[in-house]
Amino acid sequence: MQTPPQQRVITVGFLIFPGFPMACLTSMIEPLRAANEIADCQAFRWRILAESRAKVASSAMVVFEPEMALAEADDLDFLFILSSPTARFTDEKASEGQLRRLARHGTAMGGVSGGVFPLARSGLLDGRDVSVHWCYEAAFAQEFPELRMRDDVIVFDHPRYTVSGSAAAFDLMVNFIEGKLGADVATEVACWFQHAVVRGRGIRQKIPTFRRDSTADLLPSSVAKAVDILGRHLSEPIAVEDVAQSVGVSSRQLERQFKKATGQSPGRYYRTLRMKAARQLVLFSKEPMPRIAAAVGYETVPPLTRHYREEFGTSPAEDRQNINRFRFEDNRPLPLA
Repeated sequence: MQTPPQQRVITVGFLIFPGFPMACLTSMIEPLRAANEIADCQAFRWRILAESRAKVASSAMVVFEPEMALAEADDLDFLFILSSPTARFTDEKASEGQLRRLARHGTAMGGVSGGVFPLARSGLLDGRDVSVHWCYEAAFAQEFPELRMRDDVIVFDHPRYTVSGSAAAFDLMVNFIEGKLGADVATEVACWFQHAVVRGRGIRQKIPTFRRDSTADLLPSSVAKAVDILGRHLSEPIAVEDVAQSVGVSSRQLERQFKKATGQSPGRYYRTLRMKAARQLVLFSKEPMPRIAAAVGYETVPPLTRHYREEFGTSPAEDRQNINRFRFEDNRPLPLA
């Protein structure tokens, strides 16, 4: 495959951490590969990087061998970080410094799914809007309260890209392809993968309710407003009566509408919402239990632990211990027993 002399190749780097989501990587490389084939030229090339040249196991335990270490990276147009929320550099000072150096020299930076966490820790998201996957929102807000989270699937705050997950990562690459090779090639790439709808900026994430047949954006207006209010009062509990008054309906109306839409009362839904936020902090942060309890509106740990066990069938401590069996911490796999 030849590159026309007038066409500059766009180089995209993917910085992977142990436990990174493999689906995000393949969702970004495959459309670029297909675009090159369809256009019959090398419009894009990609590089797999890690902090060192050591092999890296994905979340699916498929092992990848990086082409280069981060310290060796140069001449990248884009660099996307793919990781779990708990991933950290072994040498934070040197590696975060290299990220900042690349950014200063014109590399556009991005974080995909949990990759927004190490990108934020490097300071490269300071003062910018950030797309955070809904299942990481509580953990991200706790660690980076000064950053502005948005529930859009893709946020481009020049020159930073943040992407909520693998499907959105595919969408972003198709948008890249359209900008480089035109709409016809981008459309054919989407069709190759049976990707019916290509989303861009401004599209909100679909967040599941606690029923399998609905998502938050499909809720009736009054219920959706109530859910939004409840979600903004995780650390400072609010009474259902006050929520109903804010929405403009009676408590009885809200109760009836809520049960019809979600299968739960507002109070039970609220507790489940708080428990899900607590679980994010248990699984994706190192916060001690008293701080987690306070973050979801509990003055002490025991009632949180009781409600957590009722919700998930295990205690927060047991949950954290169990997930560590399958997680990489400090870039080393933890023992299974």
